[in-house]
Amino acid sequence: MRTNWAGGGRVFGYARARRAMVAGSALACVLETLTMSVLLRDWPVLHQVVPVLGLFAVASVAALHAAAVARPHVLDTQGLRLRRAARADVVVPLGHIASAQGELRAARRRADGELDLTVGFRTSVTLQLAEPVTHFTLLGRRREVDTVRFHADDADRVVAALQARLEAVRRARTVPSTSPGPPG
Repeated sequence: MRTNWAGGGRVFGYARARRAMVAGSALACVLETLTMSVLLRDWPVLHQVVPVLGLFAVASVAALHAAAVARPHVLDTQGLRLRRAARADVVVPLGHIASAQGELRAARRRADGELDLTVGFRTSVTLQLAEPVTHFTLLGRRREVDTVRFHADDADRVVAALQARLEAVRRARTVPSTSPGPPG
């Protein structure tokens, strides 16, 4: 986990759980390319095209993983920015978060008002929101969500940092004003 970000926030990764799946997918692409190259050796045009397609497939798998590594979750003074590679990006203001808890859950059918940012078909942190936030899907459809579940490599550290930040926000709201009284 990196602790510094351009905006002074804490960064939490979620790509570690994807490593085995990415490596397996890349290996499957290479094996498929080699097999197809052997099977198509009697068709010269296809025999030349298959390695190019295989290289493109491996590059695509690597790019998807790189997007997950390069776009981590970020907690700063304004809120929690949750991402899922290039597919999802939602900012949850700290004032909207009612509770945060570590909860390992398998993916299930999505319900109205819920957003699941899964990695490997699971989530590890659940946020209950006091006020809904707007999430735009990959195709631009607008959804209001009041429960957000996401995966983080170190869910306990995310929850502890969130709870500390939420407690600081609550203390800041209840501190009495130190401004002087009316002019005399």
